[in-house]
Amino acid sequence: MKGDREFRRVRQHGLVLRDPLFTLRVTDYRPRHGEAWRPRAIIGIVVPKKTLSRAVDRNRARRRVREALRTLPGGLPPCRAILLPNPGVLSAPFPELQAALARVLAGVPGRVKRGGGKGQKIAPGGSS
Repeated sequence: MKGDREFRRVRQHGLVLRDPLFTLRVTDYRPRHGEAWRPRAIIGIVVPKKTLSRAVDRNRARRRVREALRTLPGGLPPCRAILLPNPGVLSAPFPELQAALARVLAGVPGRVKRGGGKGQKIAPGGSS
Protein backbone atom coordinates (compact mmCIF):
# COMPACT_ATOMS: atom_id res chain seq x y z
CA MET A 1 0.00 0.00 0.00
CA LYS A 2 1.12 3.51 -0.65
CA GLY A 3 0.36 6.66 1.23
CA ASP A 4 -1.27 7.60 4.47
CA ARG A 5 -4.73 7.84 2.88
CA GLU A 6 -4.87 4.11 2.06
CA PHE A 7 -3.60 3.10 5.50
CA ARG A 8 -6.12 5.43 7.17
CA ARG A 9 -9.00 3.97 5.14
CA VAL A 10 -8.08 0.42 6.15
CA ARG A 11 -7.66 1.45 9.81
CA GLN A 12 -11.04 3.20 9.91
CA HIS A 13 -13.16 0.75 7.92
CA GLY A 14 -11.24 -2.51 8.28
CA LEU A 15 -12.33 -5.71 9.93
CA VAL A 16 -9.88 -6.73 12.69
CA LEU A 17 -8.70 -10.36 12.77
CA ARG A 18 -6.38 -11.33 15.62
CA ASP A 19 -3.98 -14.19 16.18
CA PRO A 20 -1.31 -14.65 18.89
CA LEU A 21 1.36 -13.99 16.23
CA PHE A 22 -0.16 -10.91 14.54
CA THR A 23 -3.13 -8.61 14.01
CA LEU A 24 -4.66 -8.20 10.56
CA ARG A 25 -6.93 -5.32 9.54
CA VAL A 26 -8.76 -6.03 6.27
CA THR A 27 -11.08 -4.20 3.86
CA ASP A 28 -12.46 -5.08 0.45
CA TYR A 29 -10.29 -4.64 -2.60
CA ARG A 30 -10.94 -1.38 -4.41
CA PRO A 31 -8.67 -0.09 -7.16
CA ARG A 32 -7.05 3.31 -6.79
CA HIS A 33 -8.47 6.19 -8.79
CA GLY A 34 -7.78 5.60 -12.48
CA GLU A 35 -6.50 2.05 -11.92
CA ALA A 36 -7.95 -0.93 -13.78
CA TRP A 37 -10.01 -3.50 -11.87
CA ARG A 38 -7.59 -6.33 -11.03
CA PRO A 39 -8.63 -8.03 -7.77
CA ARG A 40 -5.50 -8.86 -5.79
CA ALA A 41 -4.17 -8.70 -2.26
CA ILE A 42 -2.44 -5.48 -1.25
CA ILE A 43 -0.92 -5.88 2.20
CA GLY A 44 1.10 -3.37 4.17
CA ILE A 45 3.32 -4.87 6.89
CA VAL A 46 3.82 -2.48 9.81
CA VAL A 47 6.20 -3.26 12.68
CA PRO A 48 6.30 -0.40 15.22
CA LYS A 49 9.34 0.31 17.40
CA LYS A 50 7.10 -0.20 20.41
CA THR A 51 6.61 -3.86 19.38
CA LEU A 52 10.21 -4.64 18.40
CA SER A 53 12.76 -2.05 19.44
CA ARG A 54 15.74 -3.27 17.36
CA ALA A 55 15.73 -2.52 13.63
CA VAL A 56 17.25 -5.95 12.93
CA ASP A 57 14.25 -7.63 14.57
CA ARG A 58 11.72 -5.40 12.79
CA ASN A 59 13.29 -6.18 9.41
CA ARG A 60 13.48 -9.90 10.16
CA ALA A 61 9.82 -9.97 11.22
CA ARG A 62 8.85 -8.15 8.01
CA ARG A 63 10.87 -10.57 5.85
CA ARG A 64 9.43 -13.67 7.58
CA VAL A 65 5.84 -12.48 7.21
CA ARG A 66 6.36 -11.40 3.59
CA GLU A 67 7.81 -14.80 2.68
CA ALA A 68 5.03 -16.65 4.53
CA LEU A 69 2.42 -14.65 2.60
CA ARG A 70 4.22 -15.21 -0.69
CA THR A 71 4.40 -18.99 -0.25
CA LEU A 72 0.89 -19.56 1.12
CA PRO A 73 -0.79 -22.49 -0.61
CA GLY A 74 -3.97 -21.30 -2.28
CA GLY A 75 -2.79 -17.71 -2.59
CA LEU A 76 -4.31 -14.62 -1.02
CA PRO A 77 -7.87 -13.33 -1.22
CA PRO A 78 -8.35 -9.98 -2.98
CA CYS A 79 -8.26 -7.32 -0.27
CA ARG A 80 -6.41 -4.37 1.21
CA ALA A 81 -4.87 -5.14 4.56
CA ILE A 82 -2.49 -3.98 7.26
CA LEU A 83 -0.58 -6.73 9.05
CA LEU A 84 0.95 -5.97 12.45
CA PRO A 85 3.28 -8.78 13.59
CA ASN A 86 3.81 -9.49 17.30
CA PRO A 87 7.22 -10.43 18.78
CA GLY A 88 6.24 -14.12 18.58
CA VAL A 89 6.73 -14.00 14.80
CA LEU A 90 10.50 -14.11 15.31
CA SER A 91 10.53 -17.32 17.35
CA ALA A 92 7.61 -19.21 15.77
CA PRO A 93 8.50 -22.04 13.37
CA PHE A 94 7.89 -21.03 9.76
CA PRO A 95 5.18 -23.69 9.08
CA GLU A 96 3.32 -22.50 12.19
CA LEU A 97 3.48 -18.90 10.93
CA GLN A 98 2.12 -19.98 7.54
CA ALA A 99 -0.68 -21.98 9.19
CA ALA A 100 -1.68 -18.99 11.34
CA LEU A 101 -1.76 -16.69 8.30
CA ALA A 102 -3.81 -19.21 6.31
CA ARG A 103 -6.24 -19.63 9.23
CA VAL A 104 -6.76 -15.88 9.65
CA LEU A 105 -6.97 -15.18 5.91
CA ALA A 106 -9.68 -17.84 5.65
CA GLY A 107 -11.78 -15.51 7.82
CA VAL A 108 -11.46 -12.67 5.31
CA PRO A 109 -14.81 -11.97 3.67
CA GLY A 110 -14.74 -14.02 0.46
CA ARG A 111 -16.86 -11.78 -1.68
CA VAL A 112 -15.54 -8.58 -3.15
CA LYS A 113 -17.50 -5.57 -4.33
CA ARG A 114 -16.89 -4.66 -7.93
CA GLY A 115 -16.90 -1.03 -8.96
CA GLY A 116 -19.49 0.19 -11.43
CA GLY A 117 -22.55 -1.90 -10.55
CA LYS A 118 -25.08 -1.46 -7.79
CA GLY A 119 -24.63 -4.19 -5.21
CA GLN A 120 -22.87 -6.48 -7.65
CA LYS A 121 -20.63 -9.01 -6.01
CA ILE A 122 -18.36 -11.60 -7.51
CA ALA A 123 -16.71 -14.59 -5.94
CA PRO A 124 -12.91 -14.64 -5.79
CA GLY A 125 -11.54 -16.16 -8.94
CA GLY A 126 -14.84 -15.56 -10.72
CA SER A 127 -14.83 -13.94 -14.10
CA SER A 128 -17.04 -11.25 -15.52
